[in-house]
Amino acid sequence: MNPNEIHTPVMLERCIELLEPAISRPGAVIVDATLGMGGHSEAILDRFDNVTLIGLDRDTDALRIAGERLARFGDRFRPVHTVYDGIADAVAGEGFDHIDGVLFDLGVSSLQLDMAERGFAYAKDAPLDMRMDQTQGMTAADVLATYSEGQLRRIFEVYGEEKLSGRYARAILSARESEPILTSTQLVSILTDATPGALLSAGHPAKRVFQALRIEVNAELAAVEAAIPAAMNLLNIGGRIVVMSYQSLEDRFVKRAFAAASSSTGPKGLPVELEEFAPRFRLITKGAELADEAERQRNPRSIPVRTRAAERVRKAQ
Repeated sequence: MNPNEIHTPVMLERCIELLEPAISRPGAVIVDATLGMGGHSEAILDRFDNVTLIGLDRDTDALRIAGERLARFGDRFRPVHTVYDGIADAVAGEGFDHIDGVLFDLGVSSLQLDMAERGFAYAKDAPLDMRMDQTQGMTAADVLATYSEGQLRRIFEVYGEEKLSGRYARAILSARESEPILTSTQLVSILTDATPGALLSAGHPAKRVFQALRIEVNAELAAVEAAIPAAMNLLNIGGRIVVMSYQSLEDRFVKRAFAAASSSTGPKGLPVELEEFAPRFRLITKGAELADEAERQRNPRSIPVRTRAAERVRKAQ
């Protein structure tokens, strides 16, 4: 498999532009917290010959492909098999106390979407696996087989923001009484049959349910909520964090985390800002940046991306 044929890194040039002031310094260390097939990492290692890059991924297929792609960089590339909320242990394990940059490209990777057998894509028939790390954990089929109606409704509502969550949960429970729901085609059929005809033209009925199942199987939101603060704590003064989110739940959390870190913690009304209350970060992007129209046309997977960046300006007290 040639990773260049199936993977176009999203907002590559903008990400590098945002990170450059932090990682152009001699001996800089950057973490690609969502390595995937190594597209962003390859560009960074090519353009900054002073950089050591630690690449994290829970997906063993991704680590193998990226490892082959980035082998030419020798010890400047350090792959680590871990979920991104393990960033602090990964950095320490590679012998570093702090880092100068970190990049998160959240959500499902091109590798996982394009390999039909992984079960992430509702448009392709495959076993309902959806595990980013296929060495452990429950599959999407396990969730569909064991969760109660209330549990299914909750994850569809919270992780998929699905308005028909109750209807879909009931349809799944009814269908699994006849036979196990093991493939994406089975699930799509159940959801389509449960969707009122007037809503079938409003978008694919499986899109939000598949998103919700993927997030549940991989505990994605919990990992994001732990990983972003941990990554920010690792940054040196002048270090930068860039986060690309593809769905609103992730982006809202990143927005809140950045806002808190870039705000004063002092009591209101003080005549002078005391240093211990001063913001630890400054925002680099104004709100969330989108891919430009040319990239959206060229690479449809960039359409939902929301990119935010911040720079560390003060150490924690």
